[in-house]
Amino acid sequence: TTEMANQEEAEIQISELDLLSSMFPYEEEFAVTDQLALAELKHCVENESAEGPSSKVQFILNVKAEVPNASMVEFSMACALPFKYPTVPPEITVRSSLLSRSQQILLNSDLKAYLMQNCNGEPCMLSAREWVKDHAAAYIDKELSSSSMTASDATQSEVTVFTRLWIYSHHIYNKQKRKNIIDWAKELSLSGFCMPGKPGVVCVEGLQSSCEEFWSRIRRLTWKRILIRHREDVSLEGGGHAEVQSQRKFSALEEKCFDAHGARGNHMDLGQLYHFLEEKGCADIFQMYFGVEGH
Repeated sequence: TTEMANQEEAEIQISELDLLSSMFPYEEEFAVTDQLALAELKHCVENESAEGPSSKVQFILNVKAEVPNASMVEFSMACALPFKYPTVPPEITVRSSLLSRSQQILLNSDLKAYLMQNCNGEPCMLSAREWVKDHAAAYIDKELSSSSMTASDATQSEVTVFTRLWIYSHHIYNKQKRKNIIDWAKELSLSGFCMPGKPGVVCVEGLQSSCEEFWSRIRRLTWKRILIRHREDVSLEGGGHAEVQSQRKFSALEEKCFDAHGARGNHMDLGQLYHFLEEKGCADIFQMYFGVEGH
C-alpha cells in the first residue's frame, strides 16, 4: 500500500539525515533549514501515522572543492527531499559566488541528469555530494557561449524567489541582538517584525537570498534555542521591484511589544500578537508557533 511505502520512505529519509549529521556534525557543513518538517517526519515514523508531513525536509550541505591554481571554493547545496524520495531523486540546487548564472544552470542540469541515472530508488545524498565535490569546480571556468544556452534555461534563470521566514526563539531579551535583527533587516531590505520576550518571534520577508543571509547571521549568535518554524517561498516570474513589493505583508521591520507583563516585563500578550497577525493576513501562523487555535 502507499501508506506502507510512505512509512518506509520516511524511515529511509530519517536514517539518511542521521547519517549526514553524524558525518558532518558542524552547522557549516550540514544544517537542516526546516526543523518543523523534520519533526513531522519523525512523528510520522514514530506513530506510524498515515498522515505524512505537510512540507518537505529542507537542508543545506556545504562542500569545499579545490580549484586548480586557486584556493578552496565553497559550494552550497540547497536540498529538499520529496515525500517519495528515494523513489524519486532529491531536489538540489548548487550555488557558489564564483559561478556565473549560466555556469550555475549548466552545473545543476548536469547534476540532475547524474541523479536521474544513478539514484535508482536508493538514498543518494552522499553520492550527490561526492559528485559536486569532484565536478563542480570545473564549471567555474567554463566559457559558455550564449548560443549554447537554450531558451528554456534563459527564461528559467529569470525567476526571482520571494521568501518569508518565521523564526522562533526560546527568548529574545538581549539589546544587542534586538539591534542586530533590526539593522540587518534594514541592510538586506527585509520587512517583517520582531517580538522580543519569551518566546521570541521574528518574521522577515524579501528576496530569498537576503532572507537566507539574514538567517545565517542570526543563527551564528548564541541562542538557547532558535529555529525556522515555517518558510514561505513564492516564485515571481518578472521579479521586478514592484512585484517583490506587492508580496510584502509588512512595510518595514519593526519591533512589536504587546503589553508586556511578568516579572521582567517579558511575557507578551499572545492575544494581541494573534490580532496583529490576523490583521496582516497571517493568522494561520499563530497555530504553527504555539500549537493552539488563536482567538
